[in-house]
Amino acid sequence: MQTNKVRKAVIPAAGFGTRLFPSTKVVKKELFPIIDRDGRAKPVIMLIVEEAVRSGIEEIGIVVQNSDRQFFEDFFNNPPAPELFKKLSPQNREYSQYIQTLGQRITFLIQEDQEGYGHAVFSAKEWVQNQPFLLLLGDHIYTSDHEIPCARQVIDVYEQVNQSVLGLTIMPAEIIHKAGCVTGVWQESESILTITEVYEKPNLDYARSHLRVEGMADDLFLAIFGIYVLEAKIFDFLEDNINHNFREQGEFQLTSCLDKLRQAQGMTGYVVKGKDFDVGMPDFYRQTMTDYR
Repeated sequence: MQTNKVRKAVIPAAGFGTRLFPSTKVVKKELFPIIDRDGRAKPVIMLIVEEAVRSGIEEIGIVVQNSDRQFFEDFFNNPPAPELFKKLSPQNREYSQYIQTLGQRITFLIQEDQEGYGHAVFSAKEWVQNQPFLLLLGDHIYTSDHEIPCARQVIDVYEQVNQSVLGLTIMPAEIIHKAGCVTGVWQESESILTITEVYEKPNLDYARSHLRVEGMADDLFLAIFGIYVLEAKIFDFLEDNINHNFREQGEFQLTSCLDKLRQAQGMTGYVVKGKDFDVGMPDFYRQTMTDYR
């Protein structure tokens, strides 16, 4: 079976960060600091870029607002001003060069209007071209339960099944209304399944009626982890929604297009062996600061 290599990653980072107001008046949420396992303070976007690079990605497209582009370019492409650079330790001067090396992999893609997550993904269409691509959320970071990065796990499953793959996590019933969810048929118990429905933020009654998965407890469901490998055909469904002004909750969303992609080409789910930290809300950001390792 011929499989296209996943060379590119897309990271939408053009949202307003309204849930983290007022801090996001002055700092983009993707630039909020996280202390990593080595004790180094890094912006969220750097941790996501490193996840992609560790997973074998060669090129990274970060979707930004035009007004914010300079912030991201300054971080990844420019060293500190000379008077600041000379104050850095030799180790941090070397680390500054490492950041610029990451920047050489990055292309900044402009989302002209902030019209939703699906619209942000669509902004990458011309850059992605007709290739499968890794999609990572701009406000989520990940830790693997073993030596293989979470994104690499999802890519490995894509190379095994040769169709779009959604990374999944097990989520309790009381918060299922906050996530995109799936159901399907296990191919490998509690690991890989053929997805039969993708649904955005279901209420509990709908989840219990339509999103049950055989073998799972009644109060547990499969939710989208925030890592995807998608075939380029997803852009056809996004474009159709945009051209017909089909909005959900006022915006162009991704999840309904994922279900159309599933119907057209089939789709696999994979329960990621790792943890997903959502830094886009105050409570979860606080939890990330204490639990991220």
